Amino acid sequence: MTWAQGPGSPGQPGGEAAPVGQAPQTTAPAQGDPTFQGSVPQGTASGTALPLTLNDAITRGLKANLGVLTNQQASLEVRAERVRALSGLLPTVTGQLSMTEQQINLQALGFLVHLPPGAGFSIPSIVGPYSYQAALANATVPLFDFKAISNFRASREDVKASVLSVKNARDLVVQAVSNAYLQIIADAARIIATRAEIDADNAVYTNAVRRHDAGVAIGLDVLRSQVELKQRQQALVATTNQFEKDKLTLGRIIGLPVGQDFTTADPSPSVRLEAMPLPEALKQAYEHRPDYQAAKSRVLAAQFSLRASKAERYPTLTASGFYGDEGLRLLTNSHGVFQATGAISFNIFDGGRIRADIEESNAELTDRRNELANLQGQIDYEVRSALLDLKSSGDQVDVARSNMDLAGQSLRQSQDRFAAGVTNTVEVVQAQQAVADANENLISAEYQYNVAKVSLARALGLAEEGVRNYFNQRP
Repeated sequence: MTWAQGPGSPGQPGGEAAPVGQAPQTTAPAQGDPTFQGSVPQGTASGTALPLTLNDAITRGLKANLGVLTNQQASLEVRAERVRALSGLLPTVTGQLSMTEQQINLQALGFLVHLPPGAGFSIPSIVGPYSYQAALANATVPLFDFKAISNFRASREDVKASVLSVKNARDLVVQAVSNAYLQIIADAARIIATRAEIDADNAVYTNAVRRHDAGVAIGLDVLRSQVELKQRQQALVATTNQFEKDKLTLGRIIGLPVGQDFTTADPSPSVRLEAMPLPEALKQAYEHRPDYQAAKSRVLAAQFSLRASKAERYPTLTASGFYGDEGLRLLTNSHGVFQATGAISFNIFDGGRIRADIEESNAELTDRRNELANLQGQIDYEVRSALLDLKSSGDQVDVARSNMDLAGQSLRQSQDRFAAGVTNTVEVVQAQQAVADANENLISAEYQYNVAKVSLARALGLAEEGVRNYFNQRP
């Protein structure tokens, strides 16, 4: 099976436009996000080339790609917010050990009683110094706070959304890795095809030189065949350079050690993938797409946040108090002390703060609903596009294979006619170019067909499982 990179690639001979019927190159959404193009390199480079299958590349990418790592840390932050929201519903208990040394000026406290001299005793204006010790346990228990309850429910939905966002990031990484890997396979196949074309061009050139030396061919035939040969050699240089650059790109995506060389293997199966009916595909997409499920969770979270904002007008019920031991000396000269307080707090006037919170939460809810509706339309578009690309590229593969056979037959006949002296190199060069164009169409069609498989797996929300199944890659 042969492969190639997309149209207009640097490896295309002479920088010409893509052959007729060649589909445009598909780019993964993750490739537009620089986060998914980076990674944290794992390990150190070895002196030998690392054998790397598509499954190996996906596994490495899921461990080291920066997009996955960033989303995982964001999920941990959301989980921390959930714990913080839960703490608003749970009792708060603190302990206190204290020792107090005190002296009081009664006059400073407003105690200005002066007894007459004949009273026989006097009240001192200074009391102390004296000391006491205390060991107390303080507790505050929220009995009813609908705002805290709603905030906790919102945080639970945010956690669900964050978990699904990590799954979505993994799907994007699988798509980016798969497309980058297939691009390398395309480059390698193009190198093989170009070398074969160079061998054929060199044979025609050698034959033209011999015929010219024998006096049965003109010098222009030699010149034409030599120009064709040089064009193929130039194409080989460009394609080889692109091959090495694309290997660097894949290494960055999957976190290979800096400077680590690797080899790849053609992952495509010989069995053609049958496209599923559109209603079934859309149903699977809405059920499995993690970004869609995450968007639904964010809508629920925004609804709970709006309830929490409205609940700021509701009264809250709390209980608080302490219990402990207090006296001149703990354990020897002390006594138990306690206090219990129940309180209802309610808002009287807040200057419009609650109204502002409600309007802000309502605007957030509207944004989340709009995002969900937009994503639903985007999923419908991606599924339909993936199915169309799968059908179109599959048909192009069939046509390109048939055209490749015809172009090969034409080239062999032209070479035979030239060897027999019936024609000149014009016909041979044209036949060689027709073979090259036919090979280009076949390579591009097969590449686009396999990219369409990856796009379909992503559109259905089953990138990890789908790509491995579509290309017979077992974990």
